[in-house]
Amino acid sequence: MFSAIADKVKQGYPSIVFPEGTDERILEATVRLKKEGILNPILIGQETAISEKANSLQLDISNIDIYDPDTYPAFEELVEAFVERRKGKATPEEARKILKTPNYFGTMLVYVNKAAGLVSGAAHSTGDTVRPALQIIKTKEGVRKTSGVFVMVKGDQKYIFGDCAINIAPDSNDLAETAIEAAKTAKVFDIDPKVAMLSFSTKGSAKSPETEKVVEATKLAQEKAPQILIDGEFQFDAAFVPSVAQKKAPDSPLKGEANVFVFPSLEAGNIGYKIAQRLGEFEAIGPILQGLNKPVNDLSRGCNAEDVYKLALITAMQGLSD
Repeated sequence: MFSAIADKVKQGYPSIVFPEGTDERILEATVRLKKEGILNPILIGQETAISEKANSLQLDISNIDIYDPDTYPAFEELVEAFVERRKGKATPEEARKILKTPNYFGTMLVYVNKAAGLVSGAAHSTGDTVRPALQIIKTKEGVRKTSGVFVMVKGDQKYIFGDCAINIAPDSNDLAETAIEAAKTAKVFDIDPKVAMLSFSTKGSAKSPETEKVVEATKLAQEKAPQILIDGEFQFDAAFVPSVAQKKAPDSPLKGEANVFVFPSLEAGNIGYKIAQRLGEFEAIGPILQGLNKPVNDLSRGCNAEDVYKLALITAMQGLSD
């Protein structure tokens, strides 16, 4: 999967920002990305500190761009753009202070089209990565909230799981939005989306406020995006196993062949993807943030250089697909 993505990304050769310029994993991945000619990495931080760290790791970063907020020549242009974007919520003085923060500085570079996307989170919390994106990049028109999905990969198998990262207790509108955006994300990875809205009930086998929320979400998603195959509510086996689907939901167009799974809550999504990862031995790539005007993606602080490399490819691919 990733060799195909790399080939596509190479054709556009986008710039991707990495605010954590002194992190060992970031340095290893960006050197590899640059060497392979896939994309143009931009490291954020003090050039001396980044160079010293790279030298200690015996990594050659001489051909990689390093942007330091303290010396960036167009810094005042970013300040002006930030003040305008925040619409009175920040003075120029406050903006200068905020934009010294690597994640805010990096996100502004994406906003003003100096880069196609941003990858952070190796050393920062999800909030530190997502907050600047929501304030500056913002969600696409018609999308109320961003959501976080994982691409689950094992051999030739590819699935989308969401929301597993952002919204703790989504309502029906949130779930419908996640479903539609997850279908779009699936297409980025050459997955023909077949979306299942998950619950502990299949087609009314149980009734509660929790199941009714998923029923309503299914209806909303189908109305908003009739061109996408979305159905629910399903227990996982009825969405995934054709023989079970035949018994539990014989009239569903999904026929037990779903490949995009929308979980009813963050706890369900987080538990679900980790079970698939640890027991099913699927590789979990993400979380990939969807619904934003431009791609900003969040690494796990427990990531390795390979994770950084792959999420950078995904971010670049999103940027080219927008």
